[in-house]
Amino acid sequence: MSAMTPWQARMYTQAVATLDAGRLGHAQLFCGPSRLGKRDVAIRLAHRVLCETPAGIDACGTCRSCRLLAAGTHPDFRFISFIPNREGTKLRSEIVIDQMRELSSQLALTPQFGRAQVAVVDPADAINMSAANALLKTLEEPVSGRYLWLVSAHPARLSATIRSRCQRVEFRLPPLDEARGWLLAQGHAAKDVDEALHAAHGHPGLADDWLRNGGLDLRRRVAADLASLARAEALPQEIAQQWADEQADLRLRHAADIAVERARGLTDPRVARSLATWFDKANRSRDLLRTTVRADLVLMELLTAWRAASRAGQESGER
Repeated sequence: MSAMTPWQARMYTQAVATLDAGRLGHAQLFCGPSRLGKRDVAIRLAHRVLCETPAGIDACGTCRSCRLLAAGTHPDFRFISFIPNREGTKLRSEIVIDQMRELSSQLALTPQFGRAQVAVVDPADAINMSAANALLKTLEEPVSGRYLWLVSAHPARLSATIRSRCQRVEFRLPPLDEARGWLLAQGHAAKDVDEALHAAHGHPGLADDWLRNGGLDLRRRVAADLASLARAEALPQEIAQQWADEQADLRLRHAADIAVERARGLTDPRVARSLATWFDKANRSRDLLRTTVRADLVLMELLTAWRAASRAGQESGER
């Protein structure tokens, strides 16, 4: 299995200690910000639970159970996530009741290897209402040796009844120096690491993704585009056409953050309010882009509002 980050290792060690002490409940909720490795920790713990000859806190990696887990064919392990739609053209956006019913049936059976059964559901907050009711029935009727682990970056979207029946394994952002050290160990340049961590508000997983996949460069281009609009060197419709692509959502996330950074330290409350209003509008536009509206029109309206807000700031600075 791949090496764990320092924060993953802490959470995993705590979970194994709880397991070995006999205090690991049948239902766990692995929760916290996305991209911190919650699913990896849950699956690694499942390997430890199902291993026939654990080696310290880890699974041995060589027993029959470990080999089947590595091959993805272990009969006592289930991973539940999005499945294809009926047409087979794309993945569903929800986890549906048939999946939960099938899982409940499996967990009612005797483990084929006689040790335990483990099921991991990720993302658990994508379970729809009907599926949640079926899941709740399983949670309310625990069976010894059956483990049901939910993974969620948005636990508040789960019903309070479901949350109350789970032990929480809560991931938090690591200390900044630890996050920075880990990113440097991944081979990223120190200057880029500092910029990415600042942009990601200390989130190492998000910063790593942006550094690997161009998200930081995209943020730089967004900042340059907004500056060009503020100086009237570009037209909103021109920038809107450029932004209306598959990265539009990330562009708007960066743009909203840039607006917040610009609003910090302003002495003119009118301009600060204008930027705060634009921040809200940018986030509403992200929601609109998930619908069938024309992306370029949504973006043009938003960028026109940015130019107006920027002009107000410039006029305020001149007074």
